[in-house]
Amino acid sequence: MFWTVAFAVGLVGGFAAVLFRFSVSSLQEVFYQTDEITLVSKIHDIPWAWLLLLPVLGGLSVGLILHFFSGENRNGSVSDVIEGATLNNGRVSLKFGLVSTLVSLVTLTTGGSTGREGPVVHLAAVISTWISNFMNVEDISARDLLGCAVAAAVSASFNAPIAGTLFALEVILRHFAIHAFAPIAIASVAGTIIGRFFYGNVTEFTLGNETTFAFYSELPAFMILGLVCGLVSVVFIKTIFLIDDFTSKVQNKNNIPIWLRPTVAGFFLGIIAIKFPHIIGVGYETTSNALTGQFELKTIIIFAIIKVVAVVVTMAGRMGGGIFSPSLMLGALTGLGFGLLATSIFPTASGSETLYALAGMGAVAAAVLGAPISTTLIVFELTGNWQVGLAVMAAVSTSTALTSKFVDKSFFLNQLTRRNLNLISGPQFYLLRNKSVRNVMKKNHSDLIDHKDFEKDIFKKNDSIELDNSLELALHIFEQDNVDYLFVVRPESEKTISNVIGVLYYLDVLKIYTEVLIKNSQEEHS
Repeated sequence: MFWTVAFAVGLVGGFAAVLFRFSVSSLQEVFYQTDEITLVSKIHDIPWAWLLLLPVLGGLSVGLILHFFSGENRNGSVSDVIEGATLNNGRVSLKFGLVSTLVSLVTLTTGGSTGREGPVVHLAAVISTWISNFMNVEDISARDLLGCAVAAAVSASFNAPIAGTLFALEVILRHFAIHAFAPIAIASVAGTIIGRFFYGNVTEFTLGNETTFAFYSELPAFMILGLVCGLVSVVFIKTIFLIDDFTSKVQNKNNIPIWLRPTVAGFFLGIIAIKFPHIIGVGYETTSNALTGQFELKTIIIFAIIKVVAVVVTMAGRMGGGIFSPSLMLGALTGLGFGLLATSIFPTASGSETLYALAGMGAVAAAVLGAPISTTLIVFELTGNWQVGLAVMAAVSTSTALTSKFVDKSFFLNQLTRRNLNLISGPQFYLLRNKSVRNVMKKNHSDLIDHKDFEKDIFKKNDSIELDNSLELALHIFEQDNVDYLFVVRPESEKTISNVIGVLYYLDVLKIYTEVLIKNSQEEHS
């Protein structure tokens, strides 16, 4: 029965992904009078004033949507789906998810420089949340349904059923339990069926005929490429967060309204687009040109730098979209540039420079997403080239290894950390976040307060905690202060004996902690 539901969720998730992709393409054709495949090559037919004005209007629209409908000063992303899977019983906010989808749609069709995979994943999570609420599905089943919807959406969007399955397991659920694999694989197949029905069984990118691997002696070059891609990924991620922090400080210091921030970002994007139209939207035309070796080294360097700037502006401006497609473009450009140098220095010992572009595309994307397995596979499925696996795997492995030394886990988990949700260090640091002091404390504490010198000898020597605080905070206090119990006081009240309403014992918290750890371990290994 659950597999039947998984297949149905896959179909719905596939339709949602196709609808979003169709909406982006259709609106982009309306605004730019061309599709995303030929946007850059036909951009000279568009007046420069329109290239400048359209992103400004798009940014203003995004700002107004966030201001009136979101309740947040940011757009949703894959990190919100990870949070839903980990902390919110496999659910995301329906309203915030729909608003984020609309914001991303506006961004991608009016000159924003991001990707469509993030919004598609978030939209799929909204669908699975609605179904889980309707069917009253909880715990493991709800999280598995979330994985099903995400896998189907990714598979339908990129015609990549294997990568869609592994993306849901590796990035969203962050485990490979057998109970999750079967329904998620079924949903991924269903999503692929929908995608192929509308777009056919074609790969996203077409490679040149000379994408060949010379010999095993060339493997060290791909490992070096991975290190270069790792450095590029670190700079990419750090720059996004650095500029976002700077922009937030400026906004807060000057009391700039939320609607103005994406408007200003749109203005800068418009200025960039007049000279460098390759930054507009998903950017698959530029990525495809890089994979077929159509750029010179100077052009590659300029395009890569400008793309990073455009993505940073878009995200710091709190506009919508994902990080995957920009990572693909940046990786393809980096790989092609490295390949041009490598093949010119060692022409007799190297294959084609386009193979380096393919490996670089996977290396940067894997490092940014923190998903080497699913990213390696999605590169193969996006290109249809399975004969160059050694080169891609060598680059991906060294890239992710190097990036992990400077960036914890992934771009998405760092986004959560910046919102004070620490999922990086393991389940032991977040499983008590949703457990309340209220449900564990002992109300009968007369044995502690009967002491005649209570306030002097006991209460003032022990920390207290509020009724609605989480057990995560309580455990931190216990470990820091080395006490056996904490007094529970009324929320936002003075820490006096008259406001004590209970006692929280260290032993009771450890008991709950052990139970949730066991439950989490059983889910991951079942």
